[in-house]
Amino acid sequence: MCIDCGCAAPHDHDHTHDHQGRTVSIEENLLAKNDRLAKRNRELFQDREMFVLNLVSSPGSGKTSILERTLSDLKTRYGFAVLEGDQQTANDAHRIAATGVAVEQINTGTGCHLDAHMVGHGLEPFDLDVVDLLMIENVGNLVCPATFDLGEDHKVVVLSVTEGEDKPLKYPDMFRAADVMIINKTDLLPHLNFDLEQCRAYARQVNPNLEVFELSCQSGEGMDAWYTWLAGGVAVKRGKEQVTI
Repeated sequence: MCIDCGCAAPHDHDHTHDHQGRTVSIEENLLAKNDRLAKRNRELFQDREMFVLNLVSSPGSGKTSILERTLSDLKTRYGFAVLEGDQQTANDAHRIAATGVAVEQINTGTGCHLDAHMVGHGLEPFDLDVVDLLMIENVGNLVCPATFDLGEDHKVVVLSVTEGEDKPLKYPDMFRAADVMIINKTDLLPHLNFDLEQCRAYARQVNPNLEVFELSCQSGEGMDAWYTWLAGGVAVKRGKEQVTI
């Protein structure tokens, strides 16, 4: 069993065990504890009027590149902080630090996702008085991060056009848990056999309320719509009307 998320791993031998009840109990206890800590995080974010996003995706979808472009373009307008989740290395944190934005690396070791406890401790080095937007880049995984609430305002799932259009059907829990889907690397569409319309249809089959942004963080196409949405989120947390950027 995965100790971090309660996932049951199969094992081969002839005799049987009654593990199911114990596995479910452990998973329920883990999630209950996580939800309590997520509630504490959410209250902190609300008190600080911080807009908080949990970015999730498969490895290689371009989450870090989207963050780099977003931070570089908007860092003079908003106070940002970034939590970088990876199993090993601080490579992505170094990339974010190069933009001049405060960043903390969280290495999960064998863990396949961030949890609310990690996020709460990861905030400690930040000066939260100057943070408008907290970006949490989760471990590259479309399974376990769907289940774990971090206290965020929204889960944002990133899908690149180099992946299959049917990802929302293969990983429905993640796309159901997300409020926003970013379809990234649209500059590559002329070179790929990727059906954009079908991808949107699959995603909304799983989650009819999913908000979809199509963009390229390399060419900049579609980034303005993403930035406008971010501005709206910051304005809501501040209790103000949306501003135009």
